[in-house]
Amino acid sequence: MPGRSDEGSLASRGVSAIKRGARVLARPVLWEARTEQGFRYGQKLQPASNGRPFPSNAEPNPLLSYFDAHTEGPGIWKFRHYFEIYHRHFAKFVGQEVNVVEIGVYSGGSLNMWKEYFGERSHIHGVDIQEACRAYEDDRVSIHIGDQADPEFWRRFRAAVPDVDIVVDDGGHLVHQQVASLEALLPHLRPGGVYMCEDVGGIHNRFQAYVSGLSRNLASSFDATGFNQVVHSVHHYPFAIVIERQPDRVEGFPEGRHGTQWEPFLDGLHRAAWDG
Repeated sequence: MPGRSDEGSLASRGVSAIKRGARVLARPVLWEARTEQGFRYGQKLQPASNGRPFPSNAEPNPLLSYFDAHTEGPGIWKFRHYFEIYHRHFAKFVGQEVNVVEIGVYSGGSLNMWKEYFGERSHIHGVDIQEACRAYEDDRVSIHIGDQADPEFWRRFRAAVPDVDIVVDDGGHLVHQQVASLEALLPHLRPGGVYMCEDVGGIHNRFQAYVSGLSRNLASSFDATGFNQVVHSVHHYPFAIVIERQPDRVEGFPEGRHGTQWEPFLDGLHRAAWDG
C-alpha cells in the first residue's frame, strides 16, 4: 500500500504532466500572438539613427550593368533591387558548369542576361506555358513548354534535366503555381544550389506564409532532420524569397564551449528558454 510520500510524488508528477500538456496546447496560440506582435512592430519600425552608412562594395554589379545597357531587343522586366539579390546568391556559380532554370520566359530578354552573366559553361532552361517562347531556344538555351502547376510536367522535366543548380520562379505568380514548382524542384537542386521566387508581395501573401511555415523546420530539432539535409537557409527580401540548398551532409548541430571561467547565473536557463 503506497505511503503518503508515494502519493505526494504521484500527485506532483500528475501536476507536472498537466502543466506540460497545457504548455504544448498553448504553443500554437502563443506562436500566433508573437507572429502578430512582430508584424505590428515591423509596421511602425523606423530607423533610430541616420548616421553615415558603412562603405559598400565599389565593384559594379554585372547583372545591373547588363540591364541598364540593354535598351533594345528582347525585353527584360525586373525590380532593380533584384539584381543585388541575384549577385549575392548567384556569384559563386559564375564561370562554372551550371544549369539555370527560369520559370516564365515572357519576352526572352533575361535568358541572354543569364548566359552573359554565368559564362560559356552555363546552360539555361526556360519554362513557359506559351509555345511562342520556343523562338528563344539556341545552343545554350532549352525551352520547356508546360504548366508550372502541373506535377506531371515537372516529372518529365526532372527526367530530361536531372541536374539543376539555380531556379528563378518568375512565372505565373499564383500561390498554387509557386508551391507546386518549389515542391517539385527544391529536393532536386544539387548541393549548394539556390531557389529564388520573385514577385512575392502583399502583407497577406499566402506563398510567403507557406515559406514562413517551411522555415520553422530549420531549427525544429538539435538533430539534423531530413529538412536540414536539403535546406541550408531561407532569405526574405522585398518581393523575393531565396532558399539555399545545403552544400554538404549535416550530421547535427554540435555546440562548442571554449574557456575555463563560467558565471553560474545562466545554468539551466539556456534549454528552458529554447522554445521561447
